[in-house]
Amino acid sequence: MRFVDEASIRVDAGKGGNGCLSFRREKYIELGGPDGGDGGDGGSVYFRGDEALNTLVDFRFQPQYRAGTGESGKGKDRTGSKGEDLIVRVPLGTSVYDEDTDALIAEVTKADEDLLVARGGYHGLGNVRYKSSTNRAPRKTSNGTPGESFNLRLELRLIADVGLLGLPNAGKSTLISVVSEAKPKIADYPFTTLVPNLGVVRIDFNQSFVIADVPGLIEGASEGAGLGIQFLKHLSRTRVLLHLVDVAPADGSDPLENFKTIEREVAQYSPAIAKKPRWLVLSKSDLVSNDVLIELQARLLSESSLVEKCYAISAVTQTGLQPLLHGLGDHFASLDEARKQAEESLDQAAGQDAHNYSKMLRDARLRRRQGLDEEEDLELDDGDDTSKVVVHYEP
Repeated sequence: MRFVDEASIRVDAGKGGNGCLSFRREKYIELGGPDGGDGGDGGSVYFRGDEALNTLVDFRFQPQYRAGTGESGKGKDRTGSKGEDLIVRVPLGTSVYDEDTDALIAEVTKADEDLLVARGGYHGLGNVRYKSSTNRAPRKTSNGTPGESFNLRLELRLIADVGLLGLPNAGKSTLISVVSEAKPKIADYPFTTLVPNLGVVRIDFNQSFVIADVPGLIEGASEGAGLGIQFLKHLSRTRVLLHLVDVAPADGSDPLENFKTIEREVAQYSPAIAKKPRWLVLSKSDLVSNDVLIELQARLLSESSLVEKCYAISAVTQTGLQPLLHGLGDHFASLDEARKQAEESLDQAAGQDAHNYSKMLRDARLRRRQGLDEEEDLELDDGDDTSKVVVHYEP
């Protein structure tokens, strides 16, 4: 299934039913009086979190959603039936924005929780509602009001406890494949991972956490280079970031410089994500001696005050994995309420950073398209032969 983490849709709540104009007409009953009933309320649109979904791809194929219209009132003081509510299932971690105002409407973070997105219209009143001592036969009714309608933008940020950072081929996919049941593609070339992967790590019977792997970052990622920056927002809900550093890079680069490159790109993308707890993980430790590991660890820790802990692992030989996993489990178990509230505030700030970055990219693409359209118009206005002009549109 194709991974899609942004989609634009339109939702329309149902219109309320109109009130009924009716008078009681029965044999042997004269001047029976008004008996027109009210209409039914329009149906509302709700979003419901679904743990089984992990992509917004379905919204690309079905961009419009409409709830049911309320039924009009009937004679004999009968009320019209309410319009059917529409329940739209979305992945956990979906943020819902009003595309016209860019305002955050809701965030879906809990399974099976219904969040109201568009409220249905109010029902119209039948003429029986206008009966009074001075108006015994009212011919007045009211129509139902329209339901709310919105152009929405859905942005998915995966919910995970642990996020993996690092250059391409730093060993992130290998790690998640060893510690969980996730089966990402693994190969010895850059950008093997093209989309985020989630895995559940089980430490014991009643202790587990979710780990997320995103495509690797490269220098200049915050300016659009590479793939990882497109998916870095999926680390905005994580509690701990594991920064994997290859201790023996195949290209002969300096692990310290690689570490500084990633830290710099993350800080430029989102200051809030850069403030998240950071653990340093020296991967592929089986390729170097213990003395080299100790020296490298000292160099890396001296360059950053953000790193809280450091581990040396080898996913291939599974060396050092258990101390790392149990350390994460103990960390999550020890979180108090104050720390959890601080994490929630940081998550919201990181989410806003990610949304602002996505909006900036969309605006840049729109300006490029508009620029190409203007160039095409200028060429047509020159009076030249345009039969041979080919205009290329960037995706």
